[in-house]
Formats: sequence, structure tokens, C-alpha cells
Amino acid sequence: MTGTTVPGGPDAVPGGPDAVPGGLGAGTASGGPGESVPDPSVTAPHTPPGAAPRRRGRPPRAESADTRDRILDAAREEFSERGYDKTSVRGIAKSAGVDSALVHHYFGTKEQVFEAAVEVAFAPVLKSRQAVLDAPLEEVGERMTRMILGLWENPVTRAPLLAIVRSAVNNETAAGVFRRLVAGQLLRRIAGRLDLPDAELRAELAAAQLVGIAMIRYVIKVEPLASADAERIVEWVAPVVQGHLTGH
Repeated sequence: MTGTTVPGGPDAVPGGPDAVPGGLGAGTASGGPGESVPDPSVTAPHTPPGAAPRRRGRPPRAESADTRDRILDAAREEFSERGYDKTSVRGIAKSAGVDSALVHHYFGTKEQVFEAAVEVAFAPVLKSRQAVLDAPLEEVGERMTRMILGLWENPVTRAPLLAIVRSAVNNETAAGVFRRLVAGQLLRRIAGRLDLPDAELRAELAAAQLVGIAMIRYVIKVEPLASADAERIVEWVAPVVQGHLTGH
């Protein structure tokens, strides 16, 4: 009779510590009546008492999405607390509760992990940028100012932005990732609306105005700017940003 080995049962063979969750087919072999003989070519991961058996191979799609999210959350925390230079793939994996091989599997190098974390953190900017791009040209300065300061005012989006800025300030690789994303996804699109000489330079000067304010208000926290009313800041800064963009 052919028996079937039950993963996690008495005939299961423990796997290595780096076994990746996924699908596992139980091995079968010929044995005596009532016996189950494990296939020696199949290695099952170790299952703690009372826990569901882990499976080998690729994780299910839902599990994959959850794992990616945990890795990205851990990466943002690590980059925020340690900066780019002192953050490692191994540290991100440990914080996420996964093997470092999974970090490489989903994202690749540390730079690619950082870029993915930046894209997720920068997603609110990309979602709200259309409101800036669709605005009448004479209102772009105010819309841009409100968008950027609004993201910094929101505690949910402020934390990942802090991680990005701190890493970009201290590391050229991180700064390059940040530049590519900001320039490619936002500034060049705004510059494309300006029918003026030096349009890209104008857009970058507008962004520099807002990044400088964000650094002083939210990162360095210099008073009285750090505690000034946000609406008052918009009232004073938006005309300056508009002036950079259109000259008036």
C-alpha cells in the first residue's frame, strides 16, 4: 500500500532554518500495511509544536503582499532611525521578521530597497500632484505649497518623509534616488507647463524653497518657524513659490 506523509507529523523530516514558505507536496513510498514511509528526496521545514506546518516554494499571493509590506515598513523605520549608511539588508530583514534572502528576492540590493521605500512614502505626492498640474498657472504656486506642507503636517506621511530626507542628506546614493524620483515625477512635469526660459530651473527653485522650509520646520525644528501656524506659512510662502515659477 502507498502511504502519505503528513507535514509536521512523526515522519516529517525537518528542513533547514532558511526554508522559504510556499507549497510543499508530501512524499509517498511503498511500505507495509498501515505504514507511511516518507520520500527521502522531500525535505519538510521544522514545525514548532502546535503551529501550522510551513510550506516550501513560493508563498501564496496574499502572503507575498503581506511580506513585501512588512519589509517596506521595516525598511522605512531602519532608514529613518539609522540613516542609509548604517542600515543593512540583514537589519531590515531582522526587523521585518524574515530571512534576508527574502529581502533580496523581493527588492534586490539595499539601494533598490531604499528606492522602493521612497516610492511608497512619496506615493501621496504622486497622487496629489495632478491637482497641482491641473491648476490654472497663476494658482500653481499656492497648490504646490499646500501639497508639500500638507504632507509634512500629516503625522502619517511625515515619518517616511523624514526617513527619506535624513538618508538623502547624508548619503549620495540615497540622494540620487530621491533626485530621480522628485525630478522625474514632479518637477519636470511642472516645468512642462511653464512657457518660459529656464523652466526646469524655475521649478527646482520653487521646490528648493519648500524643501528648505520643511527642513527648518520639521527636521531641525527652528523656532519660531517650527511652531508657526501652517496656514500663515502658506500665505507668506505661496507667492514666493509662484514668483519662482512664473516671475509674478
